[in-house]
Amino acid sequence: MKRIQVIATGGTIASMPSDDGLGGLAPALGGAELVARVPLIGELCDIDVVQLMNIDSTNMKPSGWLRIAAQIEQAYDDYDGFVVLHGTDTMAYTAAALSYLVQGSPKPIVLTGSQQPMAAPFTDAKLNLYHSLLWACDDEARDVHVVFDGKVIVGTRAHKQRTMSFNAFTSVNWPLAAIIRGGRVVREAGRQAVPKSDERPVFYHRLDERVVVLKLTPGLGPDVFRALAGTSSAVILETFGIGGIPDGFEEALFGWVDAGHTLVLTTQVPEEGLDLGVYEVGRAYAEHPGILLGDDMTVEALVAKTMWACGAASSQRQLGCLFELPINHDRLA
Repeated sequence: MKRIQVIATGGTIASMPSDDGLGGLAPALGGAELVARVPLIGELCDIDVVQLMNIDSTNMKPSGWLRIAAQIEQAYDDYDGFVVLHGTDTMAYTAAALSYLVQGSPKPIVLTGSQQPMAAPFTDAKLNLYHSLLWACDDEARDVHVVFDGKVIVGTRAHKQRTMSFNAFTSVNWPLAAIIRGGRVVREAGRQAVPKSDERPVFYHRLDERVVVLKLTPGLGPDVFRALAGTSSAVILETFGIGGIPDGFEEALFGWVDAGHTLVLTTQVPEEGLDLGVYEVGRAYAEHPGILLGDDMTVEALVAKTMWACGAASSQRQLGCLFELPINHDRLA
Protein backbone atom coordinates (compact mmCIF):
# COMPACT_ATOMS: atom_id res chain seq x y z
CA MET A 1 0.00 0.00 0.00
CA LYS A 2 1.35 3.42 -0.95
CA ARG A 3 2.28 6.01 1.62
CA ILE A 4 0.96 9.54 1.11
CA GLN A 5 1.66 12.68 3.11
CA VAL A 6 -1.26 15.10 3.42
CA ILE A 7 -0.13 18.69 3.95
CA ALA A 8 -2.92 20.80 5.44
CA THR A 9 -2.87 24.57 4.97
CA GLY A 10 -6.46 25.60 5.79
CA GLY A 11 -9.00 26.99 3.33
CA THR A 12 -12.73 26.47 2.98
CA ILE A 13 -12.36 22.71 3.34
CA ALA A 14 -11.19 23.28 6.94
CA SER A 15 -13.55 26.13 7.79
CA MET A 16 -16.27 26.36 10.42
CA PRO A 17 -18.74 29.14 11.23
CA SER A 18 -18.09 31.29 14.29
CA ASP A 19 -19.45 30.04 17.62
CA ASP A 20 -22.16 32.70 17.72
CA GLY A 21 -23.16 32.03 14.13
CA LEU A 22 -22.84 35.71 13.28
CA GLY A 23 -19.35 35.73 11.82
CA GLY A 24 -18.07 34.33 8.57
CA LEU A 25 -16.32 31.05 7.86
CA ALA A 26 -12.72 30.67 9.00
CA PRO A 27 -10.28 27.72 9.00
CA ALA A 28 -10.73 25.70 12.19
CA LEU A 29 -10.45 21.97 11.49
CA GLY A 30 -7.02 20.38 11.35
CA GLY A 31 -5.81 18.10 8.61
CA ALA A 32 -6.15 14.99 10.78
CA GLU A 33 -9.80 15.84 11.45
CA LEU A 34 -10.44 16.32 7.73
CA VAL A 35 -8.90 12.97 6.86
CA ALA A 36 -10.86 11.25 9.63
CA ARG A 37 -14.14 12.42 8.08
CA VAL A 38 -13.48 10.42 4.90
CA PRO A 39 -13.06 6.88 6.25
CA LEU A 40 -12.89 5.13 2.86
CA ILE A 41 -9.52 6.68 2.12
CA GLY A 42 -7.96 4.24 4.56
CA GLU A 43 -8.50 1.58 1.90
CA LEU A 44 -6.46 3.53 -0.64
CA CYS A 45 -3.20 4.21 1.15
CA ASP A 46 -1.38 4.84 4.40
CA ILE A 47 -1.67 8.51 5.32
CA ASP A 48 0.39 10.83 7.50
CA VAL A 49 -0.84 14.38 8.07
CA VAL A 50 1.25 17.51 8.54
CA GLN A 51 -0.50 20.69 9.65
CA LEU A 52 1.74 23.27 8.01
CA MET A 53 -0.58 26.24 8.50
CA ASN A 54 -4.30 26.90 8.89
CA ILE A 55 -5.18 30.03 6.94
CA ASP A 56 -7.72 31.41 4.52
CA SER A 57 -6.00 31.07 1.15
CA THR A 58 -6.53 34.79 0.57
CA ASN A 59 -3.60 35.14 2.96
CA MET A 60 -1.33 32.69 1.10
CA LYS A 61 1.92 34.38 0.09
CA PRO A 62 5.06 33.34 -1.79
CA SER A 63 6.63 32.60 1.59
CA GLY A 64 3.86 30.03 2.07
CA TRP A 65 4.68 28.44 -1.30
CA LEU A 66 8.28 28.09 -0.15
CA ARG A 67 7.16 26.48 3.12
CA ILE A 68 5.06 23.90 1.26
CA ALA A 69 7.91 23.14 -1.15
CA ALA A 70 10.35 22.81 1.76
CA GLN A 71 8.01 20.36 3.50
CA ILE A 72 7.80 18.25 0.34
CA GLU A 73 11.57 18.33 -0.05
CA GLN A 74 12.14 17.28 3.56
CA ALA A 75 9.73 14.33 3.32
CA TYR A 76 10.25 13.44 -0.33
CA ASP A 77 12.16 10.19 0.13
CA ASP A 78 9.72 8.84 2.72
CA TYR A 79 6.49 9.03 0.71
CA ASP A 80 5.04 7.94 -2.62
CA GLY A 81 3.10 11.16 -3.13
CA PHE A 82 1.76 14.33 -1.53
CA VAL A 83 -1.69 15.91 -1.22
CA VAL A 84 -1.90 19.59 -0.29
CA LEU A 85 -5.21 20.74 1.21
CA HIS A 86 -5.65 24.36 0.18
CA GLY A 87 -8.22 27.11 -0.15
CA THR A 88 -9.61 27.59 -3.63
CA ASP A 89 -9.07 31.33 -4.05
CA THR A 90 -5.30 31.09 -4.56
CA MET A 91 -4.96 27.36 -5.25
CA ALA A 92 -4.05 27.89 -8.91
CA TYR A 93 -1.22 30.22 -7.91
CA THR A 94 0.14 27.69 -5.42
CA ALA A 95 -0.14 24.83 -7.93
CA ALA A 96 1.82 26.87 -10.46
CA ALA A 97 4.40 27.91 -7.88
CA LEU A 98 5.00 24.32 -6.79
CA SER A 99 5.46 23.38 -10.45
CA TYR A 100 8.47 25.73 -10.55
CA LEU A 101 9.78 25.11 -7.03
CA VAL A 102 9.64 21.29 -7.37
CA GLN A 103 10.51 20.54 -10.99
CA GLY A 104 10.33 17.16 -12.64
CA SER A 105 8.87 15.21 -9.75
CA PRO A 106 8.35 11.51 -10.54
CA LYS A 107 6.01 11.44 -7.54
CA PRO A 108 2.60 13.14 -7.63
CA ILE A 109 2.02 16.42 -5.83
CA VAL A 110 -1.73 17.06 -5.71
CA LEU A 111 -3.67 20.14 -4.61
CA THR A 112 -7.32 20.06 -3.65
CA GLY A 113 -9.88 21.81 -1.50
CA SER A 114 -13.59 22.45 -1.66
CA GLN A 115 -16.28 25.01 -2.29
CA GLN A 116 -18.18 23.95 0.83
CA PRO A 117 -16.58 23.16 4.22
CA MET A 118 -16.06 19.56 5.22
CA ALA A 119 -18.62 20.04 8.01
CA ALA A 120 -21.35 21.32 5.66
CA PRO A 121 -24.25 18.90 5.02
CA PHE A 122 -23.88 18.99 1.22
CA THR A 123 -20.15 19.33 0.81
CA ASP A 124 -17.86 18.56 -2.09
CA ALA A 125 -14.92 18.20 0.31
CA LYS A 126 -15.15 14.45 0.87
CA LEU A 127 -15.17 13.51 -2.80
CA ASN A 128 -12.40 15.97 -3.68
CA LEU A 129 -10.16 14.60 -0.93
CA TYR A 130 -10.93 11.01 -1.93
CA HIS A 131 -10.23 11.72 -5.61
CA SER A 132 -6.99 13.51 -4.78
CA LEU A 133 -5.69 10.52 -2.87
CA LEU A 134 -6.86 8.22 -5.65
CA TRP A 135 -4.78 10.24 -8.12
CA ALA A 136 -1.83 10.40 -5.72
CA CYS A 137 -1.87 6.58 -5.60
CA ASP A 138 -2.07 6.14 -9.38
CA ASP A 139 1.01 4.43 -10.78
CA GLU A 140 1.29 6.89 -13.68
CA ALA A 141 0.70 10.09 -11.69
CA ARG A 142 3.63 12.45 -11.44
CA ASP A 143 4.43 16.16 -11.10
CA VAL A 144 1.98 18.82 -9.84
CA HIS A 145 -1.79 18.69 -10.50
CA VAL A 146 -5.02 20.14 -9.17
CA VAL A 147 -7.74 17.55 -8.57
CA PHE A 148 -11.19 19.07 -8.22
CA ASP A 149 -14.74 18.00 -9.12
CA GLY A 150 -13.46 14.86 -10.80
CA LYS A 151 -10.98 16.71 -13.03
CA VAL A 152 -7.22 16.28 -12.98
CA ILE A 153 -5.67 19.56 -14.14
CA VAL A 154 -2.00 20.21 -14.84
CA GLY A 155 -0.65 22.51 -12.12
CA THR A 156 0.36 25.30 -14.49
CA ARG A 157 -2.97 25.29 -16.34
CA ALA A 158 -5.51 25.54 -13.53
CA HIS A 159 -7.74 28.59 -13.17
CA LYS A 160 -10.60 29.26 -10.77
CA GLN A 161 -13.53 30.05 -13.05
CA ARG A 162 -16.49 30.02 -10.62
CA THR A 163 -16.90 31.37 -7.10
CA MET A 164 -19.63 29.04 -5.79
CA SER A 165 -20.23 26.05 -8.07
CA PHE A 166 -18.55 22.72 -7.38
CA ASN A 167 -16.95 22.76 -10.84
CA ALA A 168 -14.88 25.75 -9.81
CA PHE A 169 -11.72 25.06 -11.80
CA THR A 170 -11.02 24.87 -15.49
CA SER A 171 -7.95 23.86 -17.46
CA VAL A 172 -6.82 26.76 -19.64
CA ASN A 173 -5.41 26.00 -23.09
CA TRP A 174 -4.45 22.46 -22.15
CA PRO A 175 -6.35 19.14 -22.05
CA LEU A 176 -7.21 17.50 -18.75
CA ALA A 177 -4.64 14.98 -17.56
CA ALA A 178 -7.51 12.66 -16.61
CA ILE A 179 -10.97 12.53 -15.13
CA ILE A 180 -12.09 10.47 -12.16
CA ARG A 181 -15.34 8.62 -12.66
CA GLY A 182 -16.87 5.92 -10.51
CA GLY A 183 -13.77 5.70 -8.33
CA ARG A 184 -11.50 5.12 -11.33
CA VAL A 185 -8.91 7.25 -13.11
CA VAL A 186 -9.90 7.62 -16.77
CA ARG A 187 -7.40 8.92 -19.31
CA GLU A 188 -7.92 9.98 -22.89
CA ALA A 189 -7.92 6.96 -25.20
CA GLY A 190 -4.57 6.35 -26.81
CA ARG A 191 -2.63 8.68 -24.52
CA GLN A 192 0.87 7.39 -23.89
CA ALA A 193 2.03 7.16 -20.30
CA VAL A 194 5.07 9.24 -19.40
CA PRO A 195 7.84 6.93 -18.19
CA LYS A 196 8.65 7.43 -14.53
CA SER A 197 12.15 8.42 -13.50
CA ASP A 198 13.96 7.36 -10.36
CA GLU A 199 15.67 10.74 -10.15
CA ARG A 200 14.78 13.27 -7.49
CA PRO A 201 13.15 16.48 -8.63
CA VAL A 202 15.06 19.74 -8.71
CA PHE A 203 14.07 21.90 -5.73
CA TYR A 204 14.33 25.69 -5.74
CA HIS A 205 14.39 27.88 -2.65
CA ARG A 206 14.07 31.48 -3.79
CA LEU A 207 11.38 33.68 -5.30
CA ASP A 208 11.38 37.37 -6.19
CA GLU A 209 8.08 38.70 -4.87
CA ARG A 210 8.36 42.10 -6.58
CA VAL A 211 6.13 41.09 -9.46
CA VAL A 212 2.91 42.93 -10.31
CA VAL A 213 0.15 42.28 -12.82
CA LEU A 214 -1.14 45.31 -14.70
CA LYS A 215 -4.27 45.12 -16.84
CA LEU A 216 -4.66 47.61 -19.65
CA THR A 217 -7.98 49.44 -19.54
CA PRO A 218 -9.26 52.13 -21.90
CA GLY A 219 -7.72 55.43 -20.84
CA LEU A 220 -4.89 53.99 -18.72
CA GLY A 221 -1.68 55.89 -19.42
CA PRO A 222 1.98 54.88 -19.39
CA ASP A 223 2.83 57.01 -16.34
CA VAL A 224 1.98 54.05 -14.12
CA PHE A 225 5.36 52.53 -15.02
CA ARG A 226 7.17 55.43 -13.36
CA ALA A 227 5.19 54.79 -10.19
CA LEU A 228 6.13 51.10 -10.23
CA ALA A 229 9.84 51.59 -10.88
CA GLY A 230 10.80 51.98 -7.23
CA THR A 231 8.93 48.96 -5.87
CA SER A 232 8.71 46.35 -8.62
CA SER A 233 11.29 44.35 -10.53
CA ALA A 234 8.83 42.84 -13.02
CA VAL A 235 5.50 43.74 -14.59
CA ILE A 236 3.16 41.29 -16.29
CA LEU A 237 1.13 43.44 -18.67
CA GLU A 238 -2.26 42.11 -19.75
CA THR A 239 -2.77 43.52 -23.23
CA PHE A 240 -6.00 43.86 -25.17
CA GLY A 241 -7.09 40.94 -27.35
CA ILE A 242 -4.34 39.03 -29.08
CA GLY A 243 -1.70 41.62 -28.11
CA GLY A 244 -2.98 45.17 -28.57
CA ILE A 245 -1.15 47.97 -26.75
CA PRO A 246 -2.40 51.58 -27.15
CA ASP A 247 -0.32 54.28 -28.79
CA GLY A 248 1.98 56.18 -26.45
CA PHE A 249 3.27 53.22 -24.42
CA GLU A 250 6.43 52.56 -26.45
CA GLU A 251 8.74 54.91 -24.55
CA ALA A 252 7.56 53.70 -21.13
CA LEU A 253 7.73 49.98 -21.94
CA PHE A 254 11.03 50.10 -23.80
CA GLY A 255 12.49 52.31 -21.06
CA TRP A 256 11.32 49.85 -18.40
CA VAL A 257 13.08 46.95 -20.09
CA ASP A 258 16.20 48.90 -21.06
CA ALA A 259 16.60 49.98 -17.41
CA GLY A 260 16.96 46.31 -16.42
CA HIS A 261 13.40 45.60 -15.32
CA THR A 262 11.44 42.55 -16.49
CA LEU A 263 8.40 42.95 -18.73
CA VAL A 264 6.11 40.03 -19.58
CA LEU A 265 3.37 40.57 -22.15
CA THR A 266 0.23 38.47 -22.06
CA THR A 267 -3.43 38.89 -22.96
CA GLN A 268 -6.33 39.57 -20.64
CA VAL A 269 -8.44 37.16 -22.72
CA PRO A 270 -8.35 33.79 -20.91
CA GLU A 271 -8.13 31.44 -23.87
CA GLU A 272 -5.98 30.98 -26.99
CA GLY A 273 -3.08 33.23 -26.03
CA LEU A 274 -0.95 36.08 -27.35
CA ASP A 275 0.35 36.83 -30.85
CA LEU A 276 1.94 40.25 -31.24
CA GLY A 277 2.43 39.82 -34.99
CA VAL A 278 -1.22 40.10 -35.97
CA TYR A 279 -1.90 43.84 -35.51
CA GLU A 280 0.33 46.88 -35.90
CA VAL A 281 -0.50 47.99 -32.34
CA GLY A 282 1.43 45.00 -31.01
CA ARG A 283 4.12 44.31 -33.59
CA ALA A 284 6.48 47.01 -32.29
CA TYR A 285 7.01 44.98 -29.13
CA ALA A 286 7.50 41.58 -30.72
CA GLU A 287 11.22 41.90 -31.38
CA HIS A 288 12.41 44.34 -28.73
CA PRO A 289 15.22 42.69 -26.70
CA GLY A 290 14.28 41.73 -23.17
CA ILE A 291 10.50 41.64 -23.58
CA LEU A 292 9.14 38.23 -22.58
CA LEU A 293 6.01 36.78 -24.16
CA GLY A 294 3.47 34.80 -22.15
CA ASP A 295 2.06 32.94 -25.17
CA ASP A 296 -1.00 30.96 -23.92
CA MET A 297 0.06 30.69 -20.26
CA THR A 298 -2.33 31.46 -17.41
CA VAL A 299 -1.79 34.61 -15.38
CA GLU A 300 -1.31 32.42 -12.31
CA ALA A 301 1.51 30.54 -14.01
CA LEU A 302 3.04 33.76 -15.31
CA VAL A 303 3.13 35.27 -11.83
CA ALA A 304 4.74 32.19 -10.30
CA LYS A 305 7.18 31.62 -13.17
CA THR A 306 8.30 35.24 -13.23
CA MET A 307 8.92 35.17 -9.46
CA TRP A 308 10.87 31.93 -9.86
CA ALA A 309 12.89 33.05 -12.88
CA CYS A 310 13.72 36.43 -11.35
CA GLY A 311 14.80 34.67 -8.16
CA ALA A 312 16.88 32.02 -9.91
CA ALA A 313 18.57 34.06 -12.66
CA SER A 314 21.86 35.91 -12.30
CA SER A 315 21.41 37.94 -15.51
CA GLN A 316 18.67 39.19 -17.80
CA ARG A 317 19.83 36.75 -20.46
CA GLN A 318 19.56 33.79 -18.07
CA LEU A 319 16.17 35.04 -16.88
CA GLY A 320 14.91 34.98 -20.46
CA CYS A 321 16.19 31.45 -20.99
CA LEU A 322 14.52 30.21 -17.79
CA PHE A 323 11.27 31.91 -18.71
CA GLU A 324 11.21 30.28 -22.16
CA LEU A 325 11.83 26.80 -20.75
CA PRO A 326 8.66 24.64 -20.86
CA ILE A 327 7.93 23.38 -17.34
CA ASN A 328 5.03 21.06 -16.43
CA HIS A 329 3.26 21.88 -19.71
CA ASP A 330 3.10 25.61 -18.98
CA ARG A 331 3.88 26.40 -22.61
CA LEU A 332 4.40 24.53 -25.85
CA ALA A 333 7.87 23.05 -26.29
